Amino acid sequence: PSSFPRRSATMASESPAPSVAQSAVLGESASMPADAEQCQGYDFNNGVDYSRLFDAYRFHGFQATNLGAAITEIRRMRAWRLSDEEVKEDEDEELRDPEARKNVKAKIFLGYTSNQISCGNRETIRFLCEHKMVDVVVTTAGGIEEDLMKCLAPTYMGDFSLKGRELRLKGINRLGNLLVPNHNYCLFENWMNPLLHQMLDEQEEGTIWTPSKMIHRLGQEINDESSVYYWCYKNNIPVFCPAITDGSIGDMLYFFSYKRQGFILDIARDIRLLNDEAVNARATGMIILGGGLVKHHICNANLMRNGANFSVFVNTANEFDGSDSGARPDEAVSWGKIRIDAKPVKVYSDATLVFPILVAETFAKDLELEAAQSG
Repeated sequence: PSSFPRRSATMASESPAPSVAQSAVLGESASMPADAEQCQGYDFNNGVDYSRLFDAYRFHGFQATNLGAAITEIRRMRAWRLSDEEVKEDEDEELRDPEARKNVKAKIFLGYTSNQISCGNRETIRFLCEHKMVDVVVTTAGGIEEDLMKCLAPTYMGDFSLKGRELRLKGINRLGNLLVPNHNYCLFENWMNPLLHQMLDEQEEGTIWTPSKMIHRLGQEINDESSVYYWCYKNNIPVFCPAITDGSIGDMLYFFSYKRQGFILDIARDIRLLNDEAVNARATGMIILGGGLVKHHICNANLMRNGANFSVFVNTANEFDGSDSGARPDEAVSWGKIRIDAKPVKVYSDATLVFPILVAETFAKDLELEAAQSG
């Protein structure tokens, strides 16, 4: 038998819990507002209905809720019409007519880093440009050349763990878990070099080339319906790329300069064109995948009009290092890049996971509905 004395149940019940613990754990709650939304996930007993599933994301919590909010923000962006606003005293005469005002939509700026073209999001972006669902595009050099190269040769699936040394010896470049053979770049150079000669000939006859004008020409020349920039050319969607030399195109311009000197790209003209796109818009929306140059370039253009009306950011960056990439939308409000009365959303996620869902639940669903109504 144990030599330790036993405490009776009576003795234990007579000892109350410490009041400090009770007050800390069992403190009263303030009443929740009557309209407070409750957290609740999708019930698969109702069947596999992706539209209802994504609609339920708003009440799912964490980044699912942010994705649901982003879907709502894009719907608001697309639904806006000038007729929603009161007619100002100095309004243009042709825009005083209610019917004319119903035809004025928010101008949508789409920005993305080059990896969004390297991956399968290229086809989602192409869909938007093919159906003229965005008005202005901003990307990086890789975002241009990767699209054009895919018209010449495929990008392959790989693995994040493949060894760089072994790939280098084989002439294969790894981009995350994607593989781009050096051969693709050789094909691109063979396609691009005759164009550079033509463009320099035209420059010598008086043409002034800007990055956006060059991209427009590349889209025309590639003449491939799988290309984002073919559709930007066809639909006259301006594409801005202020760092167009930061990639394979820059390499080609470098090598080309040893064959013929004097080719010039005027970036000053493009900043005027981009900023005017924002300044002259009645309302603007920003959809930005990734950070860095594309995020700041679009936001800064919208600063010129005292901020965008609608904004959705998708990236994985955090703000603790003070980077613009990681900055939450509220920081952009402080700079005047987003309107103070806007309801911007940031989704912390790899864009390959969420951008197809965003497009499916907004742009693509609307197109499908319009086709059904007209058919």
